[in-house]
Amino acid sequence: MSLNLEQYVSEFSAQNINGEHLLQLDGSKLKALGITSSQDRAIVKKKLKEMKASLEKVRKAQEKMEKQREKLRKKEQEQLQRKSKKTDKSSLDATEGTNEQ
Repeated sequence: MSLNLEQYVSEFSAQNINGEHLLQLDGSKLKALGITSSQDRAIVKKKLKEMKASLEKVRKAQEKMEKQREKLRKKEQEQLQRKSKKTDKSSLDATEGTNEQ
C-alpha cells in the first residue's frame, strides 16, 4: 500500500504472501500473482531489493555484535583464569612459607 499498489493487496492476501514469501518473489512470480504491469513489477522488485539489502545489513551487524560478545567472553574467561592462577600461586607460596618456619 505504501507503494500505491493497493490493487494487489487482495491477491497477496489470498495467496498468503507474508514477509518471508515476499522476499522470495521474482518477476515471474509477481506476474503470476497478478501484477501484469511491468512498471508495477519493477517498483515491487526495487523495493524487495532494498529490503533484502537492509536485512543483509542487519544480519551482518548482528554477526559483528555476536563476534564482539564472544571476544569479550573469551577475554573475561582468560582474566578469570589468570586471577585464579595468581590466587593459587599466592596460597601455595603462603603454604610453603609456613612449612619453612
